[in-house]
Amino acid sequence: MKISARNVLQGVVKSVNHGAVNSEIVIELPGGVEIVSVITKSSAESLGLAAGKPAFAVVKASNVMIAVE
Repeated sequence: MKISARNVLQGVVKSVNHGAVNSEIVIELPGGVEIVSVITKSSAESLGLAAGKPAFAVVKASNVMIAVE
């Protein structure tokens, strides 16, 4: 796989929760940190995402916002 994004995090799918339109994917990174993504249900199905399968979380964003109360 070649990709221009610099933030590629390799992990294992911990859970997949399908909704009517979207799916919530939890990927566990080495060290136990979890990253959550919401993608379309059809994308999750076409990627064959399932608990225990290896996957990459690719972050491509020009802004990361930080907030406090």
